[in-house]
Amino acid sequence: MSALRARLTVILLAVCLLFTGQALTTPQRAAAADPGYLMVHFTGDSATGQQLYVAHSADGLHWNDLNGGQPVLNSKIGTKGVRDPALVRSQDGSKYWIIATDLCINCGSTYANGSPNFVVWESTDLVNWSDPWLLPAASLVPGGKNAWAPEAIWNPETNDYVLYWATNATLNGINKYRIYAARTTDFHTLTTTPQIWIDPPGTTAVVDTQMTEVPAGTGPYRYLRASGDGKNNIEGSNSILGTWTNLASIGLTGNVVEGPVWMKFQNTNQWALYIDYNSPQGVREYRPILTTNPFDVSTYQLQPAANYDMGGTAKRHGAIMALTSAEESRVLARWPNTPAQRLQSYNFQDRYVRQTNFDVRIDPNVTPVQDSQFRPRPGLVGTGTVSFESVNYPGYYLRHQNYDFQLVRNDGSAQFAADATFNKVAGLADPTWSSFESYNHPGYYIRHYAFQLRLDPITTATGRGDATFRVTS
Repeated sequence: MSALRARLTVILLAVCLLFTGQALTTPQRAAAADPGYLMVHFTGDSATGQQLYVAHSADGLHWNDLNGGQPVLNSKIGTKGVRDPALVRSQDGSKYWIIATDLCINCGSTYANGSPNFVVWESTDLVNWSDPWLLPAASLVPGGKNAWAPEAIWNPETNDYVLYWATNATLNGINKYRIYAARTTDFHTLTTTPQIWIDPPGTTAVVDTQMTEVPAGTGPYRYLRASGDGKNNIEGSNSILGTWTNLASIGLTGNVVEGPVWMKFQNTNQWALYIDYNSPQGVREYRPILTTNPFDVSTYQLQPAANYDMGGTAKRHGAIMALTSAEESRVLARWPNTPAQRLQSYNFQDRYVRQTNFDVRIDPNVTPVQDSQFRPRPGLVGTGTVSFESVNYPGYYLRHQNYDFQLVRNDGSAQFAADATFNKVAGLADPTWSSFESYNHPGYYIRHYAFQLRLDPITTATGRGDATFRVTS
């Protein structure tokens, strides 16, 4: 009985600490040059909320929305919605992947009828991302239905990545969500058959699990994981696919918390466990728990609102990455808070530049309006230049090719950068408006002809009107 009494005392202490709102000292950046943190997340069940957003924090607790609080990646495949993103840096640092749940609630799929696949993007610089692809997961599990909440980690024992996720299937007469794991080298295919990784007793389901590697010499285990299993257990292990030891529950139970994600503060011994928390006011977003010893649940302290700031958009089940200085510079340069703008035609003022099936023209009454919205970015090449990135196809830009305009994904090439870059000058028909001269074809301007966008030299009054636009909201 003494061992049981001791365990109950530890759990009771954890619960008391969580709900008294006591706070650890807010972590401070060790030096002004220390880089911060990137969060990738979704915001909620709306169609626009089920896309990918990014936020930056200098201290790991106060977050600023990037890209004007608008999505940076949209899925146009599968269910056309994404949630629960995992962000993975390759072992050698040369690649990054985002793996997300393929689920769009209220726009074609439901919690009961989702997708068996994940949506995956790849990048070599953390800011320019490939077109997405679908990765089958639940379909590889006998009787598997939905694939939810993917996570992945490098496994030095097998020299590849362990991908783990939740799938609902019937086993031994019990249908519930369990955590499955399989190996992969590239997130295009799984190289092993999915195996059950976490299966709580009886009918208890588990839908969210996230693990982290602990620096050597800082605790009794090499790895920690937290699970949204109704008890929110913390477990430790020295082998990802080996035996795990239950340490304790964090003291939040039921559907109060899900989507746990670990974050190690840079240059300190402090940790945060972010939890997707349903507050008494009905607000659902991340809230941090701080500790200096993640192996001792009695030290976990749920932070009061005064100690953190999640920014302007809701931060739901996502991923946090501690950035290098180079990564931070690229992230902040890539997604400044530039407002969405429209290009209004000078001589057809009810018409705006828009994309339709990636072709570019001017039209009135554009629906959805996002087809005619662009973010003027610092030019992809040159100084004092401008490039136009699509709002509803982030990463796609207005580009001329053979003097015709298309909306095209940035492939990172020098040719693309030159074709998608322009010099903004006084309007050729009205100096209070604007015209846009090609960077790599001086003397050629963006203009419309028969309502199609073209790149042409301008020699007539009609041409000057066609090549003049107002940048407006």
